[in-house]
Amino acid sequence: MTTDEILIKVRNLKMHFPQSQGIIAQRALGSVKAVDGISFDISKGETLGLVGESGCGKSTTARAILQLYRPTAGEVYFRDVDLTALRGDRLRQMRRHMQMIFQDPYASLNPRMSVGDIVAEPLIVHSDLSSAERQEKVHELFNRVGLNPSSMNRYPHQFSGGQRQRVGVARALAMNPDFIVCDEAVAALDVSIQAQIINLLGELQEQLGLTYLFIAHDLSVVRHISDRVAVMYLGKIVELASQQELYTNPLHPYTKILFSSIPIPDPKLEQKRRGEYLTGDPPNPADPPKGCNLSTRCSLATAECRQHEPELRDMGQGHWVACFRA
Repeated sequence: MTTDEILIKVRNLKMHFPQSQGIIAQRALGSVKAVDGISFDISKGETLGLVGESGCGKSTTARAILQLYRPTAGEVYFRDVDLTALRGDRLRQMRRHMQMIFQDPYASLNPRMSVGDIVAEPLIVHSDLSSAERQEKVHELFNRVGLNPSSMNRYPHQFSGGQRQRVGVARALAMNPDFIVCDEAVAALDVSIQAQIINLLGELQEQLGLTYLFIAHDLSVVRHISDRVAVMYLGKIVELASQQELYTNPLHPYTKILFSSIPIPDPKLEQKRRGEYLTGDPPNPADPPKGCNLSTRCSLATAECRQHEPELRDMGQGHWVACFRA
């Protein structure tokens, strides 16, 4: 259940990766602006969906929030504590409250460890539970995510993709976190298994009061699970609104184009639909265009769009958009 308490505050977050040339005498060539000054809040108990095409900076945003990448600039507040200012043990203590479910259930689990040991590992690192208490906790976690505890001694290769992702969910729950990043958590799974994992995440959120940042490129999945949705393009958030408002009244040209790409399960309607498309290729994030990042590909772009960068502005009812033509 969403509350008015703000759990995560992101302010002007930037993540730039320096580029250089040469092996011995390296010469700086600039930087790739993977995330370039984004701000948003996530309320306790809320699911914020983050969507956009591949390479727009979604996963980098998630890793910068969790401090897996140290941001180039900006602040990330977890319960009013600035994570970017923490180091060493203080940051390690905060990590107990924030976890991640990774995209690939085949690559994110250590093939040399049993699944029981994988789920128990956070408890070894972050708690002082005895071996018997850890075993009991892992047993409880397996039951919670719909896995048979009798399979705790098996290895990841002995499980299906959906079962492996349930192991990943159990590992994320081990330290009773408040905030979980789901980074394309269902992208590598079959559609029917995707539905099972999404339903599981919803049940866990209701039972445990979890807060999610749900990253995906499948807009139908995001619509099903999210309370609010943020749309990213080339390192910036271009639109942010409630799920219902965004899907019924998209204002940014890029958001409209994304929605026009959602397939309709009716061949006749799909054939009649007039799709909207972007022209050209995405700009280089190391050398973004002047003004609006979309101006080189947008049919509505004007001279103002090519000269000045639009800021996110509130269009009412919590609907924010970064576009001069909205």
